Amino acid sequence: MINLTPTELERYRRQIMLPGFGEAAQQRLKASTVLVTGVGGLGGTAALYLAVAGVGRLILVRGGELRLDDMNRQVLMTDDWVNKPRVFKAKETLEAINPDIQVEAICEYINSENVDQLVRVADVALDCAHNFDERNLLNAACVRWKIPMVEAAMNDMEAYLTTIVPGQTPCLSCIFPEKPNWDRRGFGVLGAVSGTLACLTALEAIKLIAGVGEPLLSQLLTMDLGRLEFAKRRPYHDPDCPVCGKQVEVAKSLLATAG
Repeated sequence: MINLTPTELERYRRQIMLPGFGEAAQQRLKASTVLVTGVGGLGGTAALYLAVAGVGRLILVRGGELRLDDMNRQVLMTDDWVNKPRVFKAKETLEAINPDIQVEAICEYINSENVDQLVRVADVALDCAHNFDERNLLNAACVRWKIPMVEAAMNDMEAYLTTIVPGQTPCLSCIFPEKPNWDRRGFGVLGAVSGTLACLTALEAIKLIAGVGEPLLSQLLTMDLGRLEFAKRRPYHDPDCPVCGKQVEVAKSLLATAG
């Protein structure tokens, strides 16, 4: 286990005090790597709370430049960074807030060529991308490499959250076998809504890594933040899911045997 420095013991003292947390949980956070995709109002804010909690290494993945209409929700950004690659500013801000962590910034979108390499080095992945093309790729890679994934998304004043553990819970393809046609510019965003979901997303990752609390396993938390209505639902774990179903494991076994 990685030891904590005197500075880290003081920095994280108030969370180390939590019942069931202690230095062991903090050491697990320090030793962990979390992949965050879609570093916007959701992913960026989640990354902020992972950074201040002491996650040892963050890998931020997001292509594209910062836009002025991003600024109502992206707490890691400053106005002088508009029209520049947002992921580099996110790294700069996080390292300024907590110099005891490592932050890697990758100015790319998740794609079929980079997803496996990114997932393989992570202990947990946060799925905060703005489209289902990236989400599907990340979900499939997490299933392949058996990496837990915290799945979070919002639309207007509504949001959902779940934690996917391959081999134990339904995957994203089980939950949404028919993917919505999601236009990233087609709905309004209130910063407090994405921030609320982001805090819960970071908390799920922290619970998984630190071994505290009860993550949302095989539970889909739905939120109507306009009404402050919350509900937990049991998503269907499809045994014939093309991503995580039994036939996929059988096919892998046959291929391994043939090889």
